[in-house]
Amino acid sequence: METKILLENGTNELEILEFKLGSDSYGINVAKITEIIPFQAVTPVPNAHPSIEGIFMPRDKMITAINLKNCLQRGEQEDKGLFIITNFNKLDIAFHVDSVVGIHRVSWTAIIKPDATVNTVEAGVSTGIVKFDDRLVIILDFEKIVTDISPETGLKVADIEELGERERSDIPIVMAEDSVLLHKLISDSLKKAGYTHLVDFENGQDAWDYISKAASEGTLSEKVGLVITDIEMPIMDGHRLTKLIKSDDKTRRLPVVIFSSLVNDEMRRKGEQLGADAQLSKPEIGNLVREIDKLVHVSD
Repeated sequence: METKILLENGTNELEILEFKLGSDSYGINVAKITEIIPFQAVTPVPNAHPSIEGIFMPRDKMITAINLKNCLQRGEQEDKGLFIITNFNKLDIAFHVDSVVGIHRVSWTAIIKPDATVNTVEAGVSTGIVKFDDRLVIILDFEKIVTDISPETGLKVADIEELGERERSDIPIVMAEDSVLLHKLISDSLKKAGYTHLVDFENGQDAWDYISKAASEGTLSEKVGLVITDIEMPIMDGHRLTKLIKSDDKTRRLPVVIFSSLVNDEMRRKGEQLGADAQLSKPEIGNLVREIDKLVHVSD
């Protein structure tokens, strides 16, 4: 089963693939998926994490297979089912699932953000919940699942240290990021890099409300110097936010940086069409700082 992105730019919609682990329903953003194939035997890797089933090469590319049931403590995974092959954060990963239900197109406004009773910053692996008919589908945080298994694949905060001592900057940066953990890591990294004036929001709608209000009041230059946005966020996603900024005469000159695990070739084209000034994959925090430097004309 092959997938491709069919959505128009900036519509604030996403396509969710619903799949099963036992009788439980889970979801993944179709934008992360490259293909779905039947389960095939893998080669075990010595001393690997317990959730790594092994490696295989369905074509000419080596892919790591992850036992999703093991990650979620949902019982034993049998040698059957399907592999959902994904690409995000420049990684090719296969997730072993029991079955696939289908693809649903939904608005980000329909995604319910889990509260603290469901998701803690440290242990939560759900980015949202959506109701379909008589069932709830939990959208999993696949980036966190992979980072928990292999921490070196996460945000490369050590890159900030390599930048060395830097001057402080009072340029106001608006950031839209719904992950509490990533929000803190990115904020801490930017502050270490000298960007201390940060205005934080957990979705695109709140960020846009702030930006548009500043524009209408004539205080945009004082309150917003640059915007950093994730793509996947409840209520309003980063592509919709970018489209709103770049299609409004009062705000279109604002530099917008898309910083997301979803920056692959297809999504990069979408971002370019929407007018994003820069797009980076989430591990590249050092490159994020360098792009900000260029866009706000900060010299090394």
